[in-house]
Order: sequence, then structure tokens, then C-alpha cells
Amino acid sequence: MKTKVLSVGGSIIAPDGVDVDLLVKFSRMANKWLKENPDGRLIFVAGGGAPARVYQNAYRNVVSQFDADQKASLSFANDDETNYACDWIGIMATRLNAQILKTCFGPLCQQDVVTDPTAVSDFKGRVLVAAGWKPGFSTDNDAVLLAEKFNADTVVNLSNIEKVYTDDPRKNPDAKPIDEISWSDFRKMVGDEWVPGKNCPFDPIASKKAQELGLKVICAAGKNIENIEAVLNENKYIGTTIKG
Repeated sequence: MKTKVLSVGGSIIAPDGVDVDLLVKFSRMANKWLKENPDGRLIFVAGGGAPARVYQNAYRNVVSQFDADQKASLSFANDDETNYACDWIGIMATRLNAQILKTCFGPLCQQDVVTDPTAVSDFKGRVLVAAGWKPGFSTDNDAVLLAEKFNADTVVNLSNIEKVYTDDPRKNPDAKPIDEISWSDFRKMVGDEWVPGKNCPFDPIASKKAQELGLKVICAAGKNIENIEAVLNENKYIGTTIKG
């Protein structure tokens, strides 16, 4: 079986409200690819994206207004505990996004949303949809673990950026787009630490695991349907390839 894994950013599924038009196009594209590839199957891993960050920021704002006694009594004593709580908020957002994504595929997706990539043992149907698992990393890492389990050699990371840049182009006008980069150079850019809500092209924890497995990751725009088709069909595409 030819298995493709797509890590779909929550900001693509629900940037403010749910992007119904995009979900229709996305589902149509996936159905077309599955018909053209009878030996193919697709794994979608939904991120939390913007909805997760809204709730995480709200939570941090609430905690910042607690007095010392409230923080002590509610165990908000340090950043680790706050980050742990924020991770769970983000995970809940991914599960809501995953559930609506699953409904778009009807009988093609025969299993419940996967919330533990290490526990799923089989792949029924043609589509599998997964969400956040546990604190300590983003759904990018879940995508990598599912790629390992189901023998996929590539993870397609779809977000609101077309390519990875040398720096944040919104802040640095000299930032340059990257077509291809090695894992060692990419990991120098993103670091090794995961912080809930961190906005980076690919999660540092997932990057380490992907490098260990020898996976290729393609970062591309999640709303460019024709380009996603090109990636799935292994044709020329717009994006950043991380490998080696």
C-alpha cells in the first residue's frame, strides 16, 4: 500500500470559524487522489492552530491575573505546570478539528479519530484521521509516528505558509524562502525545545524523530489545493523539502 501522511494545521481547518469551502475542496481532492490510486491510503493529522492559541493565550492571561495565594492553591507555581495545561488545551482543539475533518470522508474513514499513534494497530478503509495525543510536542510528532507505523517515507506539513524562510518575513524583509534544507540545518533554526503554541514550520521534537527515521518532510501551503495534488502525485510543487 502507498501511504501518504498529511499534517494539517488547525489554522487551515478553522482559522477563525470552520473554513467550510476549504474542507469541501480538500475532501474532493483527497477523493480524487484515492480513486486514481487504488493502492493508496491517506492519513490526516489535525493540528490545533489558531483556535488552540486563542484558548492558550486566554488561559495564560487568566493565570497572570491570579494573586500568589490563588497560584499556590491551584498549583500554578511554575512555567512547566502552565505549559502542561496549555498543551492539553491545544490537544482538545486538535481533536475538535480532527472530528470535523473525519466527517468529510464518510465511509472512507472507518475508524474513530486516533488520539494515540502508538496504540493504533490497523488501518481500516482508505482514510485515517488523527489528533493530538499528549503533552510534550505538537501533532507534527504524531504525524511522524504514524508515518513510521504505516511505512510512509514522507510527511506533508500543510500550514498557512508556502515555504520555510530563513527568518520571519513579517519581521525581516531580508528573509529568504528555502526550497530544500537538511535536517541538521533546519533543526538549528527551530531549536530542540517544544513550547505549547509555538509557531514554527515543524515541531522541534517531531524534527528530531523525523531525522532519526530518515523521513522527508514537505512544508507547503494548506490552501493551495492544486499544489497539494502535485505533492501527492510526486510532481513538481511549491514548498520546502527537509531531508537528509
